[in-house]
Amino acid sequence: MTERGTDSSTSKVIPVRDAVGLVRDGTTVVIGGSGAGHALPQRFIDELAAVYAETGHPCDLTTVRVVGIGDFADRGFSQLGLPGLQRRTIGSNIGNEPQLGALVEANEIEAYSFPQGVLSELMREIAAGRPGLVTHVGLGTYVDPRQTGGRQNTCTTEDLVEVVSLRGREWLLFHAFPIDVAIIRGTTADEDGNLTMEGEAVQGEMLAMAMAARNSGGIVIAQVRQLARRGSLPQRDVKVPAALVDHVYVDPDQWQTYITRDSPYYAGALRRPATDEPPLPLDVRKVIARRSLLEFPPGAICNLGFGISQLIGRVAWEEGITDQLVLTVEQGIFGGVPVAGNEGGAGFNYQAMIDQPYMFDFYDGGGLDIASLSFAEVDAEGNVNVHAFEGRVRGPGGFPNISARTPRINFVGTLTAQGLELSIDGGIRVIREGSLRKFVPQVREISFSGRLARERGQQVRFITDRAVLELADDGLVLVEVAPGIDLERDVLDQMGFQPRVAEGLRTMDPRLYVAGPMGLAADFAVHAGRNR
Repeated sequence: MTERGTDSSTSKVIPVRDAVGLVRDGTTVVIGGSGAGHALPQRFIDELAAVYAETGHPCDLTTVRVVGIGDFADRGFSQLGLPGLQRRTIGSNIGNEPQLGALVEANEIEAYSFPQGVLSELMREIAAGRPGLVTHVGLGTYVDPRQTGGRQNTCTTEDLVEVVSLRGREWLLFHAFPIDVAIIRGTTADEDGNLTMEGEAVQGEMLAMAMAARNSGGIVIAQVRQLARRGSLPQRDVKVPAALVDHVYVDPDQWQTYITRDSPYYAGALRRPATDEPPLPLDVRKVIARRSLLEFPPGAICNLGFGISQLIGRVAWEEGITDQLVLTVEQGIFGGVPVAGNEGGAGFNYQAMIDQPYMFDFYDGGGLDIASLSFAEVDAEGNVNVHAFEGRVRGPGGFPNISARTPRINFVGTLTAQGLELSIDGGIRVIREGSLRKFVPQVREISFSGRLARERGQQVRFITDRAVLELADDGLVLVEVAPGIDLERDVLDQMGFQPRVAEGLRTMDPRLYVAGPMGLAADFAVHAGRNR
């Protein structure tokens, strides 16, 4: 560790290599940021990988990040996929960190996959000196210790979560652990180390991480794009006070995300004007996103998951109804338009950007009206697997938090995968069927429990390219089929179990398959008129 100085005249600004040199062998390091470079101290990761390659130190680290950090190739935590650098890694999703994932799959490093919101909120529990996070999130899923306990391979044996009973109910207790080093990021730091985040696309849990490290007896290192004179930062803009920051290094080439250098829209400095732009191409992903959006009532507070669901924000933008929905993203974007694709987690024209732990507090407590989430596998009981499929270690991200208490959930995806080819012209025609069935007799691991959903009274729909199913007391019920689809050949024969077919089987809305707008603005206006 390093000794904290008490002389305010001593500069906290150091070179990034000196910052890496403060990390000792065997320590626990938490790194802030999200996904594809959002508020990520990438320069520290670059230097840590380089120093380890040169010297073999620091080694045997335990690394922690709340959100999977990487570009699905060789940046982010993939760079830390070096044998010996880490003894253990803890995160919510390793899917965008393939080089690190390869070490986990080879059983060369211990690995835990916990829900994103659990890790986010756990930072505050560590800061407060509590024994861990007590939550209902994860019960009945893979993270429950009666299933895998979040362990991602056979060399991972220690239990970091346990079932506890409080006031006559079962809960999960995720264990707290000390943080030796926290690496956080801001936009600007003054000479004392006060940190602002005016240029960031998300705020994450930088303050909670800093407090957790400080109260564990550890140190806090901050990356910023620029320095300011002591006392010159607006006091209300400071997100992490200087008293919690031990060292600062400057990366003048700090990008807002891996893709965007600096967007005032992502930062919330400007509102993006509504301009004419070409609509999304009419493909199967857009069809599914549209069908999911049909379930969203005006005024609803919603969450959009990764993948197809991210397109819902863009579809709502095309339909001119984003101001009549409150679309949220777990990273802290409240309202506005979430960004799709590899910059998912950002947004523009939002009502507010809040710290991630508070967003998960809201989700965990049932604050959402509806959510649209992806699925990889669904079984006859309505269980969903989104975190362990196709033979790769991945993770659920915030999926377990979002799905645990939300009263209405749409799980979206194609009915089959791998080689699927469809034609869209007023309906759906299967040109080539996918070789992989996604509706299976039993999911590999449970990310979402159909049994608990029924007990909680959640309304669950499974929206695919060619059919819509609902979760009922007796299992899945087929309620809609797309125009142009043969029920037996294209739906029932492509499922690993036979759902019940509703007596009043409906045809999916033909507007889903037209190139122009669906007219949802008019629908919302009618709905508003009825509720006056």
